[in-house]
Amino acid sequence: MRRHIQTIVAALLALATLGAATACSSDDASQQTADGLTKVNMVMEWPVADAFWIPFLVAKDKGFYREGGIDLTITPPPTVADTMKILGTSQADVAFTTTLDVLFARDQEAPVIATGSYGGSNNWGLIAKAPFDLGQIKGKTVGIYNDAWSKAQLSMMLNSVGLKLSDVQLVTAADDTVPLLLQNKVDVITGVTNAESSEVRATGGFDPFFMPARDHGAPNTPIFVVAGNTEWLDKNRDKARAFMSATIKGLNDAVTDPTGALAVYKKLYPSDDMGFVTDAWQTTVKILKEQQPPLVQSDQQWEGLLKAAVAQGLVKSTGAPNSYWTNDYLSK
Repeated sequence: MRRHIQTIVAALLALATLGAATACSSDDASQQTADGLTKVNMVMEWPVADAFWIPFLVAKDKGFYREGGIDLTITPPPTVADTMKILGTSQADVAFTTTLDVLFARDQEAPVIATGSYGGSNNWGLIAKAPFDLGQIKGKTVGIYNDAWSKAQLSMMLNSVGLKLSDVQLVTAADDTVPLLLQNKVDVITGVTNAESSEVRATGGFDPFFMPARDHGAPNTPIFVVAGNTEWLDKNRDKARAFMSATIKGLNDAVTDPTGALAVYKKLYPSDDMGFVTDAWQTTVKILKEQQPPLVQSDQQWEGLLKAAVAQGLVKSTGAPNSYWTNDYLSK
């Protein structure tokens, strides 16, 4: 997955000094439109649209946010490092981001919290052209991204069979591990089922073998979450609930009618590679269908991540699991 966590951490370190000086305050974001809607700003996880955005796009396109009294603006960040900086400094009210980004942001005392889990499991792992045994990976080449969490999860997988990172040869990809695999430059790559695996199918024309990290020592923590700025949430509790309700309505609609959801995406982003987007969305639908009810979180989802983050040296310490998430804005 194309996530550069070291860059994200560097950006989060700026939160303490940015403060209100750089923030477009939540008061500005909550101004009323001429037709009485509340403006809500949402920042996404990636600088360009991807299939993960579809539930939000469908909810907006079909008027679900407007029905909840919300005029939603969906904004990509300038870089992947900016999402939590923008949310933490109140330049956005809500965000689509990663679970680990919330952890890092809270470690820097940013006013953010996860309000919904996008899926209920960890779909990161190792991807190869053919099945292999993890115990036989010693000496093999592994295509990986240069971020702390990818290395941490790979380390946990290797530890589960008595190996360590130095037992494999890491080949770092700048932004995409898939070409390394397709060009036979590595034996396996790291990635997720609805990004790298989808790209292999769309570009390489075959269904790759996937070995889930969650079955080999890594925590079964969902990758993505919906998050909110706690200051905005506290001031706009009813609108926050309306936002989450509309999001769930959009998610259910998109999962029930995946073809229609893809049509919405294509209408908004006609130049995108719809082969890749279609595969990524179809795979995402399977992930979202497994989580019932949608977006609900639990301590159990977070506990493994928090323990692993400390054990792998990503953070020195963590708070209680329920300090990182809330279900308060979901329908009872």
